[in-house]
Amino acid sequence: MSYRVQYTNEAEDGLKPLSSGQVRSFKNAVDSSIGRDPYGSGSVQVGGDRDRREVTISGVFVRYTISAGVLVVTVTRTVAP
Repeated sequence: MSYRVQYTNEAEDGLKPLSSGQVRSFKNAVDSSIGRDPYGSGSVQVGGDRDRREVTISGVFVRYTISAGVLVVTVTRTVAP
């Protein structure tokens, strides 16, 4: 089962230090990791909410929220080197 991954404007802004090729590669890595297994993929729960998580993918810090009922992962924050 795959989840649709969407990015907030703030998350897109966090990717600005990356080249367009790096962004493409990063988003492919996100789709193939948390897009397929949002509760796994090395992520950790944030606070007491199982659906708020964070993980580092391709050197980028990612915070996201899972909407399991509609199979959507919303990336709310990214911090690229």
